[in-house]
Amino acid sequence: MTPAARIQTAIEILDAIAAAAREGGAPADAILAEAMRARRYAGSKDRRAIRALVYDAIRAVRSAPESGRAAMLALADAQPGLAALFDGSPYGPAPIAADEPRAQTGVAAEALIDLFDPLVSEEEHDALLARAPLDLRVNRIKAGRADLETLFPEGAPIPGAPDGWRLPPETAAAQHPAYAEGAFEVQDAASQYASAALAAAPGQAIVDLCAGGGGKALAIASLTGNAADILACDTNRARLQQLPPRAERAGATRIATRLLNPGQEVAMLADWQGRADRVFVDAPCSGSGTWRRSPELRWRLTPARLDRHLGDQAKLIDLGADLVAPGGKLLYAVCSIIAREGRAQVADFLNRHPGWTADADYLPGGVGRAAGAGFLLTPAHDGCDGFFLARLTSPC
Repeated sequence: MTPAARIQTAIEILDAIAAAAREGGAPADAILAEAMRARRYAGSKDRRAIRALVYDAIRAVRSAPESGRAAMLALADAQPGLAALFDGSPYGPAPIAADEPRAQTGVAAEALIDLFDPLVSEEEHDALLARAPLDLRVNRIKAGRADLETLFPEGAPIPGAPDGWRLPPETAAAQHPAYAEGAFEVQDAASQYASAALAAAPGQAIVDLCAGGGGKALAIASLTGNAADILACDTNRARLQQLPPRAERAGATRIATRLLNPGQEVAMLADWQGRADRVFVDAPCSGSGTWRRSPELRWRLTPARLDRHLGDQAKLIDLGADLVAPGGKLLYAVCSIIAREGRAQVADFLNRHPGWTADADYLPGGVGRAAGAGFLLTPAHDGCDGFFLARLTSPC
């Protein structure tokens, strides 16, 4: 493909990604993969170049653009060499007209920025969209961090995460034979900090209420030496089905899964009411803390979608609280930098649940900043995904 043809292809893919963002459709990676399958003539260099163009445009443009061309023009305005390729050549984009509309650039729309936690200053905005490193977590059941240092000498320790090892972006660590053997998992440092903050111990009964694919449950199994009983729950069958084979690979033999029917969670967890030593509620959220990895998420967030997340979060944290034994602990977490999903959600919970208290000093030194009754982690301050967490203790 010619360089101009690559740009036109990127424009067409951006059209599909923008439409999906507005309509709640497939994520950008899935759309890009499907587009490449439909263009089998594109070589590996073409694919890499097109992917880079698409994601550079997504990172540059603050909200879903009117068109893929408008997004690419915004990128071309800052790159004269790119603008020169709008030359009308065969399979390439038409020349740029002087009055053509451009998509607006920036970290996010102003209305969305206004929702950020007060700790996320303008100086931190660039880091929210910078390319993320690849973080690994050693599986203590089968290996130690020294093994990661041997396997990946190009990496470095993650501050405050004794099981963590950080690699350059897009390192193909999951293709290493040690991954298939269960020696390590790919897990961002923020999730590693949160899993450790649960303070789970051998012999405890633990519920991972929003388990997804099981990354947190596996981390807890590793931290407890495969000596705690863990119930991993979710309403998404496809995601939860990923956990059993992952647990088998990791040697985590004490994880049980339970698929919950939406709206029937209380009844389906009746046998766990008031008996869990620890409950982890990693609630569905805006994903605003993960823009480094999925920058199109900021194109997807609308007031209505945020309100739905807020409602789900409140229901889940209340559901989780009912499962906690007297004196037990609940860890509430969201991969978000939006105050209403973090500090405000926990403040509302504490108002609804007299007697519950917020813990302090459960993160490694230098990690996170106090945000209301919890802590906020950000890419700029902590080198990890944006994340809010709060550890809450049930009254005895």
